[in-house]
Amino acid sequence: MYADIIVDISREEVDRPFQYRIPEGLLERLEVGMEVLVPFGMGNRLTKGYVIAITEECKYEPAKENPARMKEIFSISQDGVTVESRLIRLAGWMHENYGSTMIQALKTVLPAKQSVRKLTLRRVERRGSREALIAALGEARRKKQFAKEKLLNELLTSQTIPYEWITGKLGVSASTVRSLERAELLRVVTESTYRNPVGDRETGDTRKNLSHAQQNIVKEVLQDYDAGKRGTYLIHGITGSGKTEVYMALIEQVVARGRQAVFLIPEIALTYQTLVRFYRRFGDRVSLINSTLSAGEKYDQCERAKNREIDVIIGPRSALFTPFPDIGLIVIDEEHESSYKSENTPKYHARETAMEVARLHGASVVLGSATPSLESYYRAMQGEYRLFQLKERLTGGTLPKVHVADLRTELKEGNRSIFSRKLQELLSDRLKKGEQSMLFLNRRGYAGFLSCRACGYVVKCPHCDVSLSEHAGGRLICHYCGYEIPKMKLCPQCGSKYISGFRAGTQQIEEKLKELFPQARVLRMDADTTRRKDSYEKILASFSSGEADVLIGTQMIVKGHDFPRVTLVGIIAADLSLSVGDFRAGERTFQLLTQAAGRAGRGEIPGEVVIQTYQPEHYAVVYSARQDYEAFYREEILYRELLSYPPVSHMLAVQVFSKEEEGGRTLAERLAREADSFADPREPLEKRMLLIGPAPASIGRINDIFRFVFYLKYANYGTLVKVKDALEEKIREWQPKGENVQFDFDPINTM
Repeated sequence: MYADIIVDISREEVDRPFQYRIPEGLLERLEVGMEVLVPFGMGNRLTKGYVIAITEECKYEPAKENPARMKEIFSISQDGVTVESRLIRLAGWMHENYGSTMIQALKTVLPAKQSVRKLTLRRVERRGSREALIAALGEARRKKQFAKEKLLNELLTSQTIPYEWITGKLGVSASTVRSLERAELLRVVTESTYRNPVGDRETGDTRKNLSHAQQNIVKEVLQDYDAGKRGTYLIHGITGSGKTEVYMALIEQVVARGRQAVFLIPEIALTYQTLVRFYRRFGDRVSLINSTLSAGEKYDQCERAKNREIDVIIGPRSALFTPFPDIGLIVIDEEHESSYKSENTPKYHARETAMEVARLHGASVVLGSATPSLESYYRAMQGEYRLFQLKERLTGGTLPKVHVADLRTELKEGNRSIFSRKLQELLSDRLKKGEQSMLFLNRRGYAGFLSCRACGYVVKCPHCDVSLSEHAGGRLICHYCGYEIPKMKLCPQCGSKYISGFRAGTQQIEEKLKELFPQARVLRMDADTTRRKDSYEKILASFSSGEADVLIGTQMIVKGHDFPRVTLVGIIAADLSLSVGDFRAGERTFQLLTQAAGRAGRGEIPGEVVIQTYQPEHYAVVYSARQDYEAFYREEILYRELLSYPPVSHMLAVQVFSKEEEGGRTLAERLAREADSFADPREPLEKRMLLIGPAPASIGRINDIFRFVFYLKYANYGTLVKVKDALEEKIREWQPKGENVQFDFDPINTM
């Protein structure tokens, strides 16, 4: 047996693995992820390495004929389970469960180890006696050495002076400092320090008294924890019910037990408010990690975590890989968010990966949302997760009053504006009262489908119950099965000519709003206005401090923010996401509308919400207006059961990318036939593995690369992993030249 071992994981790129023979005495004990000592280099110096794979295949040609030519592992390291070994075990799990190479998985989980210079701080300390300094000062004056005179004067009044202050404010040169150092009148002290992306924040605990329901959750989770039971818990709490206070109480208790906590948030835009609350509670023992940090800042946060200099890390899904030595709790806030699923290989989901991290550390996982994903709620209903509910707003306020504006009626009655009459009326009212409003543009599925503005009809696939997507050349295509029809000019249901895609963005909404209400102070938050590092914080801080009357934005403005002065939320084009060609369309729409509505009336003044839609009768719109998650879940899960979609079954997307259209189509068809052979004809049809496709992807070509996809649906995840393994074996055997294949388990977005 042989082990593939990475000897140096401190490089920018993960170094290539080296193969070693496993001695008889270690065969039973050696596992992937273990730290080992191996002879390395010409002098066979014993070097630390990590096992990334164990195999029967010898890759070193000379050793195939003479096994003695391959070096043996010397021993398993005595350090026990290290931070690195846990991360490598996690990479091995991701490689197996998500279909990627081991190197891709390692690059995902290992901290960035780029050539980052350590940050150093220098200070000058007084060294000589006061008398010696006074004597030197007199001599400097006599010789008219003004720089020395300035510095000596400062040293007589201050024991310690920052070096940058001396060379900057005082204008004293480094050579003058060195001459006084040689005279033993001062010494220069250099210290390594960490870059701190958090900066100086306001401290002072602002904890709130927990309600009985909140206290109960904390007590129950900690009882399990202290009894050695590490579970997964789902907190289903309405918007404003105080989930974050529960998270902080749990994290505080786990930190008090000497362990670390990871707090995941779905969007960088949420970092600002979350960080302020956590910093007030945990001070500089909390830090953050996200894509806006420099390489040096990221590296330093990993080093601080490894050295136990912080207890809590806040960040998006990649924060899961923070190299903490002893994680005790992982919290995933807004767990329903699609950004928790990686779009790059390995296409891991933070929820399942968090559970594996928790297993490796012996930690608990807490999921929270006002609109839980169907996967999590289904598992809670099956008893896999423990469910807690928070049904009251902590402020004592009520959920907002919701108005549904039927845009079909608005059109018939002559209103062609982006804003319904109800929304215009309420915006005017809020501006007069000096209250704030938010306008949310639901851009998911933007212009990808055809709908009728007169009757709300959407063109759907007769085989997959998802909308057909508009392609160039006047074609409407299903991205699941490939069904195709020509684009129509008149609505097949009512004959109207108003059948087209949606054509509005946040900028147009801002312009129209200013036409209607020139006096309104408007802020816009979208991809264009948030390109700079601190732009999220600046826009949110401006709105929070009352510098604007209306905030316009896309998804990023409706997630988790708490603005007590907001009493009106307008949802423009609520049903855009209903018609995107995806089986999760209803779930996503319900979540977005419920989350958006939850931004209104979080203070003492009751809030109102206007949902503008062409499909007011759709159950996702009806139940989001009522804020009734359970009713929505009951209806949506029936649809999933009927069509064997997740979470009832699992789904594997096999994606083929090719420079040649014909080559990509042929490989997709060959792989689909191989996959279909795993279906057991003895199983009942409704339980049998089901193949859908292959078909062109939603965007059939990007950068001259053609894209094809097919799907497999089956209840057993392990069987789909076996199919993936078999397809990988076939790809190695066939060695396609211009094609690349990726696997995506339970895809969040159909491509």
